[in-house]
Amino acid sequence: MEPTPSKSLNTVSATDEHFPPLTATPVHVGIVMDGNGRWAAQRGLPRLEGHRAGARRVREVAEAAIDFGVQVLTLYAFSTENWARPEEEVSGLMSLLEQTIAQEQDAVVENQIQVRSIGRRDAVPSTLQIAIDQLEEATRGNDRLTINFAFNYGGRSEIVDAVREIVEKGVPASHVSEETIAQHLYTRNLPDPDLVIRTAGEMRLSNFLLWQAAYAEYYAAEVYWPDFGRKEFYAALANYSRRERKFGGLGSSDDPATSDSLAGDGGLADSQNGKAKQ
Repeated sequence: MEPTPSKSLNTVSATDEHFPPLTATPVHVGIVMDGNGRWAAQRGLPRLEGHRAGARRVREVAEAAIDFGVQVLTLYAFSTENWARPEEEVSGLMSLLEQTIAQEQDAVVENQIQVRSIGRRDAVPSTLQIAIDQLEEATRGNDRLTINFAFNYGGRSEIVDAVREIVEKGVPASHVSEETIAQHLYTRNLPDPDLVIRTAGEMRLSNFLLWQAAYAEYYAAEVYWPDFGRKEFYAALANYSRRERKFGGLGSSDDPATSDSLAGDGGLADSQNGKAKQ
């Protein structure tokens, strides 16, 4: 995220003529920020320059999230598998994140954005761990937008860590439920993602929010992450708003006669997003 002369986020109204109000807005959006390296290669630049451009793009997407009513963003920044990349690229990414935190912390605090880091920190350089800890502490309690940076993150590792915590607490097997596991995930106390976006036209989960995204809607954006801005983000949200989420039940288009009655009997109920059925 590139610093600007002003610390204020230069947001615009979501009612702008180019972005009409959405009929349903996801509360939590997860984004797999893919394509930085390919973006750089197309321009004859080192891969790290693609990551640098991608880091700058985060600010615009955060601004758009606030404008459009999204409450939580989870951004897949570095996976547990990314350690297999060239050492120069990995060390450059670590330095880039540390630089970005230093550049953006004041703006993030001023604009009441809460930042969290999810993933395993033990392999992360100590100076970066300190920077992350300081940013989390400085933004704790902010509620305008929550941003989770998934760094050294893997969905399978997260579930393993959750199970280990449960076992260490001595919870009897008969008492372990879906809720028990959810409360031991990195994203505890946050709503599950309603929408997962992946850029660069890829159609893989890549070990991202495997438990939490069990019923999420998916959207594949064709552009590389450094080119994913307000317009592309709105297109993804607009696509989501046209979908009817059923969670295994019947939607109004499947059986209009039963949908309303089931809702009244505690079967299918309107979600907080208005559009969804569960």
